[in-house]
Amino acid sequence: MHQTHLARKRFGQHFLHDKQIIQRLVDAIHAEPNQHLVEIGPGQGALTVPILKIVGQLDVIEIDWDLIPALKTRCLGKGLLITHQADALEFDFKTLVQDKEELRVIGNLPYNISTPLIFHLLEYSEHIQDMHFMLQKEVVDRLAAQPGDDAYGRLSIMVQYHCAVTSLFHVPASAFYPPPQVESSVVRLVPHVEKPHRAKNYEHFSNVVRLAFSHRRKTLRNCLKTMMGDEDWAKVAIDSHRRPEELSVADYVQLSNLFFK
Repeated sequence: MHQTHLARKRFGQHFLHDKQIIQRLVDAIHAEPNQHLVEIGPGQGALTVPILKIVGQLDVIEIDWDLIPALKTRCLGKGLLITHQADALEFDFKTLVQDKEELRVIGNLPYNISTPLIFHLLEYSEHIQDMHFMLQKEVVDRLAAQPGDDAYGRLSIMVQYHCAVTSLFHVPASAFYPPPQVESSVVRLVPHVEKPHRAKNYEHFSNVVRLAFSHRRKTLRNCLKTMMGDEDWAKVAIDSHRRPEELSVADYVQLSNLFFK
């Protein structure tokens, strides 16, 4: 285990070192030779090395330039490693797309940026085949939650609008160095080729969902009163006295499409 690099708090670094967990993650990703994989936050290369050996060429995005020399050394002779010293939150993933190929994005994501980073990646969903991430368990629970679940909310709806979400397996804190204060899980996100429910106007849909969950203990009628009046609710088969967390993605798309002016 390499512990020469001190994990940096400001980058939210926790390095994966449990060999069984690494192998499970490699198996779940199921990479094949010549596929275009992109790893976010390779760190000390726990996932980078085994994946590079399989695919032969790998793009990695790493914000901490101090990690890159050791990473390159570790990957010597394993394949072609292409490093991008950059902040993944600001990175233009379209620059990696060649011809009509799709990217497969992987990573053990820092907890402090996981949600904004997923939203950033969703902007490129037409160029992405799938994403496999190690995230805080609580975030994965929210991503995969269904209507009525405690964890179900805005994040669940917005991500499920774009992707099929599968929570794969749980990872204990002891699998990392230094061990984080939280438990982790691995999630698979597969962007829909054809969205099962399509909003007429995405920005409006996003606003409806945001407003609904701004007071999740209130009824929909209360939460959406600036958007919808009694005559609007009379046109829709959704009970306005239900709570925001009881509605499915399809319900929110229906509301958004009916009242997009």
